[in-house]
Amino acid sequence: MAIGFTTSVAFGSKAIRPDKSLSRSSKPKIHLATFGDGYEQRLADGINSVKETFSVSFATRPKADIDDIVGYLDSLKGVTAFDFTIPDSNVAVSPGPQETTIKVVCDDFSTTYEYDDFYSATANFRRVYEA
Repeated sequence: MAIGFTTSVAFGSKAIRPDKSLSRSSKPKIHLATFGDGYEQRLADGINSVKETFSVSFATRPKADIDDIVGYLDSLKGVTAFDFTIPDSNVAVSPGPQETTIKVVCDDFSTTYEYDDFYSATANFRRVYEA
């Protein structure tokens, strides 16, 4: 699969590719103990201790495409995880694209009404660890 995600059957099982401005933010979750003399002790919190979020955009696309993307994300209600394929240079696949598929939920998305029948949408995906 190329970078992106696939909508459910109810939305035509379309492959959706975000714009090239896909961004990823990572924040380790740690337990931190600081001491009066300036020393500190750090410990990773949990097995999957790095919180990852992805900002994706779908700029200046036909209204029908944006309606499908937003409708699909809205149908998930922010609780249902879906597969999202991202670039990953650590995957040893030769020849072929270096990509990996992860589970995400969409906590936040918005639509911008550009002009005529062209809209844009942005979304934030949060990586989750589940089967």
